[in-house]
Amino acid sequence: MRAAVITEPGKVELAIVDDPAPGPREVVIQVAATGLCGTDLHILHGEHAPSLPVVPGHEFAGVVVAVGTEVTEVAAGARVAVDPNLYCSECHYCRLGRNNLCERYAAIGVTHPGAAAEFVAAPVANCTVLSDGIRTEDAALIEPLSCAVRGYDVLRSRLASRVLVYGAGTMGLMMLQLAKATGAVSVDVVDINAERLATAVQLGCSASAASADELDRPPYGWDVVIDATGNAGAIQDALARVGKGGTYLQFGVASPTARVTVEPYRIYNQEITITGSMAVLHSFERAAELFASGVLDPQVFISHRLPLTEYPQALDQFAAGQGRKIVVLP
Repeated sequence: MRAAVITEPGKVELAIVDDPAPGPREVVIQVAATGLCGTDLHILHGEHAPSLPVVPGHEFAGVVVAVGTEVTEVAAGARVAVDPNLYCSECHYCRLGRNNLCERYAAIGVTHPGAAAEFVAAPVANCTVLSDGIRTEDAALIEPLSCAVRGYDVLRSRLASRVLVYGAGTMGLMMLQLAKATGAVSVDVVDINAERLATAVQLGCSASAASADELDRPPYGWDVVIDATGNAGAIQDALARVGKGGTYLQFGVASPTARVTVEPYRIYNQEITITGSMAVLHSFERAAELFASGVLDPQVFISHRLPLTEYPQALDQFAAGQGRKIVVLP
């Protein structure tokens, strides 16, 4: 089959690789669409440590074409979205129910062959059957949405919160949509990309600007500040914007070498909470239900749909900040 392969840091190429075969509790999926995200760029740049070469692609949906000998839950022809995370279920954190912190953490498209290919294998336990109203090629959005749902699980935000989101890419826009859905009284968005800010306005943000200095600060500050950029400069600025008793969420994927400074006295004196959200945890099926309910409009979120042959160019386009969600259609 055809696949995009990251062969070494900074290099991705199209290749012919072996077709996957399902294990006893696995299925093989014909990929309808796979989305690109910051994790793919981190892998490309050698900032994560998977064994290369690897086929990327961890946001995906498709149609089951083969099932393992012990699979009874789905049959060939089922349309599914897939949680790509692979947990050992044996380590200290898995036993505590914190599987996303698994000591042997692995993922399809990161450490295992991913969906930037015509076919991909996945555990049947990771598959969620799509509702009739969902287009298969749109359902690659469910995985990033499940990460955003996990973020709001961590936040435990209250009704009538005032929220500030840094970044109007796909993830920042999802955090905007979920903030509105969870009863925020206002949601302001900061981004230096004017096109992305325009989308935030289209989706109903309260205010948008290239810098938080241009926004009208709420009388008591922002209750919730979310970084969806992973950019150290943005993170440093965002930390300073949290109001007394507020919460800062590190949601964007920063480089492992990124560094910012904090003011311990202010954290103590103003009872500020600083927390993080990593990947997916008990949130994939809920994300699929939210997606089916129409919480996101795929036509707004997906700006480009490209063939697999253009995967290297799609990565370049994503790295340049062009568009919103870019999906590849193998």
